[in-house]
Amino acid sequence: QVQLVELGGGSVPAGGSLRLSCAASGYTYSKYCMGWFRQAPGKEREGVATIDSAGSTRYADSVKGRFTISKVNAQNTLYLQMNSLKPEDTAMYYCAAELTLTGACPPSFPSPAYSWGQGTQVTVSS
Repeated sequence: QVQLVELGGGSVPAGGSLRLSCAASGYTYSKYCMGWFRQAPGKEREGVATIDSAGSTRYADSVKGRFTISKVNAQNTLYLQMNSLKPEDTAMYYCAAELTLTGACPPSFPSPAYSWGQGTQVTVSS
């Protein structure tokens, strides 16, 4: 499995912005699906955004138009730009990366046995 380190969390007022980064090591970007997930206290982990090896992106309805996922292959880094933050965006954010056969992101991404990193906390105050 790829080694990932999430950075960039913090506390901001509603309407503010944050940029999360995910530094990856131990692989190349070819044929990898990557994404951001979050988990709020007492809730299940949920998908926020994914990006496949071709650069196609998908977003959860709750963040469409506010969040942007991107990657810089030369830096082995995945980003999540978060604008117009809301209190309901408060959560621990995690990045994930998995090798897939075609580089596309399957509905099951990541696999059930995926080993999550430590994440980075995002807190949005009202």
